[in-house]
Amino acid sequence: MTEPIQSPWKVLIVDDHEMVRMGLRTYLMLDSRFVVVGEASGGKAAIHSLENGDYEGRMPQIVLMDLMMPDMNGVETTRVLLSRYPELRIIILTSFLEDEKVVEAIEAGAVSYVLKTVSADELIYAMQGAVKNMPVMSSDVSQALTRGLRKRSASHEVEGLTEREREVLLLIAEGRNNKDIGEELHISIKTVKTHVSNLLMKCDLEDRTQLAIFAHRKGWAKEG
Repeated sequence: MTEPIQSPWKVLIVDDHEMVRMGLRTYLMLDSRFVVVGEASGGKAAIHSLENGDYEGRMPQIVLMDLMMPDMNGVETTRVLLSRYPELRIIILTSFLEDEKVVEAIEAGAVSYVLKTVSADELIYAMQGAVKNMPVMSSDVSQALTRGLRKRSASHEVEGLTEREREVLLLIAEGRNNKDIGEELHISIKTVKTHVSNLLMKCDLEDRTQLAIFAHRKGWAKEG
């Protein structure tokens, strides 16, 4: 069982915007439960400061990590830091709510994913959760995580398409009906319908229109 972090909790702020770092540091200074032991303007700087022993005796316990940074993004930095310092509790703090980014951050080991638009109280709540190694996410973030996982699952299923199913999918994307598809591929209409049903199931979609849109978004369909 993970030992609880004793207050005051040592915090490292990693963000490429000085004003953001300043605002977070100023706010946390007002709370006796936290002490900011360091700041870094990017992922590489954060890694270097830890490897260089800059925090000897004051090793950070919680990291507030920006997602989009020019030298090394928050997901990559999180992955590297936790591979070397697994005891760290990392909170991704960002302005971006993209389904895939949320999934990537959690997979990298971040304990929570928090938007910069949250209130100060909500941020403190997330940090208290990090202390207990418990994820804290808003409903928007939780929904994005769910959507991202569903998309990931659908993508993995699509990798299992047979060559014939892919051929049928591309013809659907061209707007061809079952009769045309059957003639093009020299198969019966009944067989075409079976392939369409399998495609809908594997891609987790509801109708031919969604299949066509899916193929175009994947870049598989011919444009024109």
